[in-house]
Amino acid sequence: MTQVVSVDLPGEIFDVQTNIPLIHQVVVAQLAAARQGTHKTKTRGEVSGGGKKPYRQKGTGRARQGSTRAPQFAGGGVVHGPVPRDYAQRTPKKMKAAALRGALSDRARDGRVIVVDALVEGQTPNTKSAVALLKGVTEHRNVLVVLQRTDEVSYKSLRNVPTVHLIDVGQLNTYDVLVNDAVVFTRGAYDQFVAGPAKGKSATAVASSLEVEGSDA
Repeated sequence: MTQVVSVDLPGEIFDVQTNIPLIHQVVVAQLAAARQGTHKTKTRGEVSGGGKKPYRQKGTGRARQGSTRAPQFAGGGVVHGPVPRDYAQRTPKKMKAAALRGALSDRARDGRVIVVDALVEGQTPNTKSAVALLKGVTEHRNVLVVLQRTDEVSYKSLRNVPTVHLIDVGQLNTYDVLVNDAVVFTRGAYDQFVAGPAKGKSATAVASSLEVEGSDA
């Protein structure tokens, strides 16, 4: 029977000092990178028509005009309008890792990080039993479920549940941790995460100088 697994959450990952300014910077960068940046308006030189002078230069009592595609006319071009651009911001890997540790630590301190053996027994997807299990391990509505990439049974069981957000352990990020009330790991995903990049050379799982400086601010 599927049940909650009692594990000792590593303090260097799940009990570090939460640096709110750092988390804010990382989340803003993540949301900015998700923007398409395909917005575009036409200038007066790009709008079709307007080749003929609307009326003569003098004698009408009105201001002189050379084209109906000038910005002051309806249907004219747009001045200083948006153009396609890339909103991505450079965020070092160590900053992303530190922000993720801070977010997970905040959830863990409130008892909102849970590890289960599995979400579904057997090899057949079962949405009803998976949802019942989540309701049994956490009372929170919005749940982030962290799975291994090969766990297709759990994915198919929960992919259509609106209050559950599924994510591969390799894609775990600060934003998804923060927008969900609780984080549920399967045992395989938890072991992979703890043994993975979060403790690697590129993202040493200790309080960095950025975290310390941010907490003093």
